[in-house]
Amino acid sequence: MLVLSRHRDESIMIGDDVMITIVDIRGDKVRLGIDAPAEIPVHRQEVYEAIKRENNKASRISPTDTKDIGQ
Repeated sequence: MLVLSRHRDESIMIGDDVMITIVDIRGDKVRLGIDAPAEIPVHRQEVYEAIKRENNKASRISPTDTKDIGQ
């Protein structure tokens, strides 16, 4: 893991397309601004993990599980 120090209003570049800016620091909370192309999904970790769980659950559904949907 790369650990960087930044002050408010300073940025970090990831590749050529993603810029993370320190927007605000209050106590032990840091607010980040993330500028990334629309095709790059950006989620908080807990949201990303929930999406992965739901996708995994959906991938295990068999065609017979959905036969009554829409009837």
